[in-house]
Amino acid sequence: MDHDFDFDGATSTLASVILARLLRVLSTLLLAAAVLAGAMTAARAERVKDLVSIQGVRVNQLIGYGIVVGLDGTGDQTTQTPFTVQSIASMLSQLGVNLPPGTNLQLKNAAAVVVTATLPAFARPGQTIDVTVSSIGNAKSLRGGTLLLTPLKGADNQIYAMSQGNILLGGAGASAAGSKVQINQLNAGRVPAGATVERAVATAIGDGEFVNLQLQDADFANVQAVANAINRAAPGTAAALDGGVVQVRAPLSANDRVAFLAGLEDLDVTVARPPARVIINARTGSVVMNQSVTLAASAVAHGNLSVTISAQNDVSQPAPFSGGQTVGVTNAQISVKSEKGELVNLPATAKLTDVVKALNAIGATPQDLLSILQALKAAGALRAELEII
Repeated sequence: MDHDFDFDGATSTLASVILARLLRVLSTLLLAAAVLAGAMTAARAERVKDLVSIQGVRVNQLIGYGIVVGLDGTGDQTTQTPFTVQSIASMLSQLGVNLPPGTNLQLKNAAAVVVTATLPAFARPGQTIDVTVSSIGNAKSLRGGTLLLTPLKGADNQIYAMSQGNILLGGAGASAAGSKVQINQLNAGRVPAGATVERAVATAIGDGEFVNLQLQDADFANVQAVANAINRAAPGTAAALDGGVVQVRAPLSANDRVAFLAGLEDLDVTVARPPARVIINARTGSVVMNQSVTLAASAVAHGNLSVTISAQNDVSQPAPFSGGQTVGVTNAQISVKSEKGELVNLPATAKLTDVVKALNAIGATPQDLLSILQALKAAGALRAELEII
């Protein structure tokens, strides 16, 4: 029996099915790629303002010597801190109170202090800033005290602010009958908005038509990434001078320059991976490593050595009628114990989590890790820079 078959229609239907499937697969791949690219960008993208600072825009440190009064009997002991008495006498003379010669002041409610503050960039006269007050004598506490008018000077010995106000402390303490309880530090506190700026420091944003952006951490890849991000937003305006400075051509008008820099600070930059680094604090035993740290295949054996010293007091009694004397004798016993250190194989790792698991497999304490990491670095198995702070 003969049957007619439409080859053209079947071919067209098959082609449509295949094309639809290909489109679905392609759309899925594009969506996955977009999600992955977005995740990578979100994970590593940072703003320009988080990476750089503008050269010339800086803070200035201020310092002054002052007197705190109104303490509840916790001030300086004047016999041991004569400069406190001299300061009080000088202050009283300026206020019109002249003390008779040879007067011996016994002060309990006053203390000599050093006042420090940070003068921010673009600060103007009349602006208030916080100050820190720290005792330099033997005062027991500055709690409840009032800082008297104190001039704050800069490195050029010029007065830039005047401070005065009540001291705020976050601690407390009490003592009686030879017992003492203290919470937090009582000899240093702050005066919020305790200083008024009297002199402004000129801050020049750039020299001529150029503004220099200084990277917080010099890196050739990051400085080039910052320059590229700026050039994408404003073509031809940025150039990397070295591993830490980007020179930007900015408008000459002050208003336009501020608006231009504000726009640059919000640009996103995809930063490079930081160099592999392990930070070791030998005083506290802290060990911190970043995500770039890796390990080569190695083997580590580490054992603990403990020394125990014990003393026992005995009495040596002489024999009767021997003429000897009874004396005390101390017998010392010293024992050294070395724990068994098994050889642990550390496989090659490419991720920070694997490095942590490998070091935990050794079973070493943080103090032991200080020696193990240095030995791994010396053997060439630790792919990171060791920095001891």
